[in-house]
Amino acid sequence: MSDRLFENDDDTKQLPSHAEHLRAIEAVVMVSHEPVPPELLAQLLERSVTDIERWCHELATGYELQDRGFQLVRVAGGYRYQTHADLAPYVERFLLHDQRARLSGAALETLAIVAYKQPISRAQIASIRGVDPDGVLRTLQGRGVIDAVARDSGPGQAVLYGTTAAFLEKLGLNSVDELPPIAEFIPGADVVEALEAGLRGTDASG
Repeated sequence: MSDRLFENDDDTKQLPSHAEHLRAIEAVVMVSHEPVPPELLAQLLERSVTDIERWCHELATGYELQDRGFQLVRVAGGYRYQTHADLAPYVERFLLHDQRARLSGAALETLAIVAYKQPISRAQIASIRGVDPDGVLRTLQGRGVIDAVARDSGPGQAVLYGTTAAFLEKLGLNSVDELPPIAEFIPGADVVEALEAGLRGTDASG
């Protein structure tokens, strides 16, 4: 019997191919409910973050060239699949088929204030809106788009609110720096419409 039968066959194993790495990224991002950070993909594929970033760009470019109905995008610090922007009317029609509850105007206004002036306290929000925001803040927290992010260093150490990763994900942003510029913290009709469009189709709580 040949001694080769007893040799370690690890040296015969082939390293994952470029195509396999791309397919692995597709598979992981596809099953994830949240954007997948490139650092996590790098750990899973045992490659550098630079490689992951390059491959994700390659995949995204390929989908665009193929004119697919979906995109690979970077939002909230990670990668996810989402429908192509020009197909929004069809997706919106599907999501609104069961007339799911939308956020009220007061909730959208408060959300915009938090987004543009975070971290911000309940009292500061009240001074801007002129009404007690407690109920609206609970609704927004229930929807997962804002949360307590810090405590004020002054007397009373008031809770300070900020937007969440879910907020960025729903609006397709990678960071709050990508929010459109606004002169005041009270949103105009265009901002309200943009926020409502991004958050439409959430659960009916609140």
